[in-house]
Amino acid sequence: MSAAGATLPVGLRLNLHTHLEGWVRPATAAALAAEFGVPVPDGGWEEAMHVAHPGDLPAYLERVAVVYPLLRTGAALERVTAEAVVDAAADGCRFLELRVGPVTHATAETPLEAAMEALCRGLQRGMDEAGIRAGLVPAALRHHPPSENERLARLAVRHRPDGVVGFDIAGDDLTYPELRAHTRAFEIAREGGLGITAHAAEAGPAGAARDAHELLGATRIGHGTRLATDSEALAWAADTGICVEVCPTSNRLTGAVPPGAPHPLRRFLAAGCDVVLGDDNPRQTWSPLSEEAAALSTREGLLPEELERMSESAIGHAFCDDETRGRLRAEGERAQA
Repeated sequence: MSAAGATLPVGLRLNLHTHLEGWVRPATAAALAAEFGVPVPDGGWEEAMHVAHPGDLPAYLERVAVVYPLLRTGAALERVTAEAVVDAAADGCRFLELRVGPVTHATAETPLEAAMEALCRGLQRGMDEAGIRAGLVPAALRHHPPSENERLARLAVRHRPDGVVGFDIAGDDLTYPELRAHTRAFEIAREGGLGITAHAAEAGPAGAARDAHELLGATRIGHGTRLATDSEALAWAADTGICVEVCPTSNRLTGAVPPGAPHPLRRFLAAGCDVVLGDDNPRQTWSPLSEEAAALSTREGLLPEELERMSESAIGHAFCDDETRGRLRAEGERAQA
């Protein structure tokens, strides 16, 4: 992974949409596979994780799931989390929100509570080593029972002092569109002081973003590319102050943005939406945040004032405390001086 250019506005070095499972180092994957007796995939771990060509969301998620058998112990979760923070910092990241589905990685040997504790330990280790601020965003899953997501929400709130900053829902929103059953989980998270984001309008229709806001209380929408297909929904998002988290390379690889089509982020900006940047799963896309940020002007055609606007949106919408937000703003002001 490359280092981010110093000329980027500081807000474009806030990674506000990225998943732990997309940060596993190939060397770490090999070491954990040897420890657990997991067979090495054909072509090795780096190729097994990589999404080489555009497809659909289920095919993309299959590449992410390759590492799931490796994240079965607290020690593995702690190691991978710490390495993710360190690698993000090496890429130039100044603030990291790391999403993870803890229920997916809970086992009889490492129950959910132990998995969450390991994630929090790894987060702190990574911050101590890398010198950046980071937070965990546990993700409920659309296809999980509501009771399981409610349990995760309670656990997330309990670990807020240990670095949990937000709560998310992930999964294929086309196959699993229903959110009403999960409202209690998000009520628990909101009442506990966590920021709320939701994967929505990625594979599913534009209206999924409105459902996520009205039913779950989401102030940020992960991906949200289908909003661009519905002018009424797009106007609603802008009027409501919804923030859209874009991950351009991932959005093309999942088919959320059709091959050859422009990414809708400029349409989001033109409509008045707040837009922030993430890299989703950089081991799958081979495009970490620094490359995503650089491509905003070279590939997506954004103007300097649009980059600054995205930077301001990122600082404003990050799930961080006021001290961290103030420090990031001050860093941006120093860079402009």
